Amino acid sequence: METIVFKNALIVNEGTSTYADLLVKNGRIEKIAPSITVKEKANEIVAEGKYLLPGVIDDQVHFREPGLTHKANIATESRAAVAGGVTSFMEMPNVKPATLTQTLLQEKYEIAAKTSPANYSFYMGVSNDNIDEVLRTNCRDVCGIKVFMGSSTGGMLVDQPNILDALFANAPCLIATHCEDEPTVTANTKKAIAEFGEDVPPYMHPIIRNTEACYKSSSMAVDLAKKHGTRLHILHITTAEEVALFSTEPLESKRITAEACVHHLTYTDADYATLGNLIKCNPAVKTLADREGVWAGLLNGNIDVIATDHAPHTWEEKQNKYANSPSGLPLVQHTLLMMLEAVKEGRFSLEKMVQLMSHNVATCYKMEERGFLREGYWADLVLVNPSEDYTVTKDNLLYKCGWSPLENKKFHHTIEATIVSGALVWWKNQLMDKLAGQRLLFNR
Repeated sequence: METIVFKNALIVNEGTSTYADLLVKNGRIEKIAPSITVKEKANEIVAEGKYLLPGVIDDQVHFREPGLTHKANIATESRAAVAGGVTSFMEMPNVKPATLTQTLLQEKYEIAAKTSPANYSFYMGVSNDNIDEVLRTNCRDVCGIKVFMGSSTGGMLVDQPNILDALFANAPCLIATHCEDEPTVTANTKKAIAEFGEDVPPYMHPIIRNTEACYKSSSMAVDLAKKHGTRLHILHITTAEEVALFSTEPLESKRITAEACVHHLTYTDADYATLGNLIKCNPAVKTLADREGVWAGLLNGNIDVIATDHAPHTWEEKQNKYANSPSGLPLVQHTLLMMLEAVKEGRFSLEKMVQLMSHNVATCYKMEERGFLREGYWADLVLVNPSEDYTVTKDNLLYKCGWSPLENKKFHHTIEATIVSGALVWWKNQLMDKLAGQRLLFNR
């Protein structure tokens, strides 16, 4: 175990920013104080003028392993994550074979234990015929249960009302949902094909997967959760209308919570003209009014966390015509930089960003001893240099897919260091090749 002391960092935590020292020892935050002197051998990091933040916790990623490893795998994408200041991730079940049994779920944990420098958890998947297997999930060491109430999932659509009702009535822990109404999407797709044939343009994507599709499904999920008292978390809200489905009461007392993703906070439908299928994702990037509505939901407390929905595909796959170009884009290496840019632009404060990307995720999932800079908690930290620019290029991408919609984008911050469970895993643009990741635990 390393001993690391950060000297005179701007520590951003729990609504305040204060210059102090922070000592990491035996994997945990040993001490936070105005000045710390360490007698034993320690790695001293001079952090004056830099931000020391809790590591980002990303509650929605697709790392494509097993079965889709031509696109990505846990090893490559977890390395991209720590390079971007993401110290913990929660990964989705729509792989091949889909994670629909406890045995397949455990196999993913075993892969991560051997390959991930970031902390990890994996969702148990739901289909129309595995409810008994789902109810066996141990929610002490599994982040949640994932339900696709939409069609972007390769055979994991759950659309039988009796199955959904039984799941919401009996789920042992948090249910995370992808909400888009399949009949609405199917009808809109038929209309687009009738108009454009095989050459449906990418700008039709938010018209096909429209507000109606999102709201109809999200409101159904909320109604089910209210009926059964279910702990529900709705992923990637994209419409202004959906924001009103969620309350602004304190997060600790909420049973129904929501997530926004960085691409939906960044792009609008105007960007299809230049980026086309590169920003094709489900649910779709929508209008400027929708983007601003989601931002308002974050600031007002209707929406509780920010994530990526990191979902890589190969460059060749994304070059297909719209109908055959898969939905999803790689984001996990740059999520913190994107939101730091939003801080610089005055969208929200640094303290609010940390709340939405770290504190609230830990609170939402009842994560054990992570997500905050507190003495005794695991040392998951990110050191940010706000005085050094960073430009995204193909040469510095760590995604296996090798591309990003952000290529040539200049950011006004640099991720200087990332600490995972007390180990320095990223330092000044270099991976330290340490498998520091641990299985996340939850106080449920």
